[in-house]
Amino acid sequence: MASNVNPTVRRRRLGQELRRLRELKGMTAEEVAERLLVSQSKISRLENGRRSISQRDVRDLCGVYEVEDRRIVDSLMQMAKDSRQQGWWHAFGDIPYSVYIGLETDAASLRVFEPQVVPGLLQTRPYAEALINGALPESAVPDVEKRVGVRLRRQDRISAPEDPLRLWAVVDEAALRRVVGNRQIMREQLEHLVEQSRLPHVTVQVLPFDMGAHPGITGHYAILEFPDSSDSSVVYIEGVTSDLYLEKANDVQRYSVMYEHLRAQALNADQTRQYIADIAKGYAR
Repeated sequence: MASNVNPTVRRRRLGQELRRLRELKGMTAEEVAERLLVSQSKISRLENGRRSISQRDVRDLCGVYEVEDRRIVDSLMQMAKDSRQQGWWHAFGDIPYSVYIGLETDAASLRVFEPQVVPGLLQTRPYAEALINGALPESAVPDVEKRVGVRLRRQDRISAPEDPLRLWAVVDEAALRRVVGNRQIMREQLEHLVEQSRLPHVTVQVLPFDMGAHPGITGHYAILEFPDSSDSSVVYIEGVTSDLYLEKANDVQRYSVMYEHLRAQALNADQTRQYIADIAKGYAR
């Protein structure tokens, strides 16, 4: 298989297919777990792509589901093998949000609401360094550098000459006013944000303070959509010790509607560029 196979997406597709086979058989995850003498949580993690799937897992599940077509079994076994390959982010060592990176790497579009900071895909190196140092004050220098390196590597999706990530970011004014690092870093960051917002595949909208309460008041979230119609959209909510991934159609629809309200309340793209530029000038004084 090609070396650029995304293991995260492979796991998701394989998990979806295994879930489909289970449902066709009319079995619950609990029943399958009992047959295989494993926990129900293992079956759930295999189906939602959060756990690595071995060829032995596939063989055992196909046996339970009585899949007789050898071509289907062989295809699923190959997907399991591909899903255990390493993505580019593994070169950086243990990354706590590696599942999200895998999804972002394969996504066609990303809609994100950021209430506190500039979106990671649009950050400058000095801003990212200052932000990570502030957020993780006990982290060693090598760990900070690793996180910064991963963040900058993720930005390749924005600068890709072919099929770049379509990014739509709604940013609360607080992210522009919060001085991360120092005033010079903030000025350069905001100027970079304006520059990036001029790219045809990047849209940035600012949600000013005077808009008051809004649907994103509960915090950051992102909606990822994929080029393959078989891959369901995902809502990503970042946590301190764990992250939440929502894939049910009702959940995705609810967050999508919330995002449309955020877009409607925020300044349009041209107004946003002027608004950010004005704040950047203030940091130059």
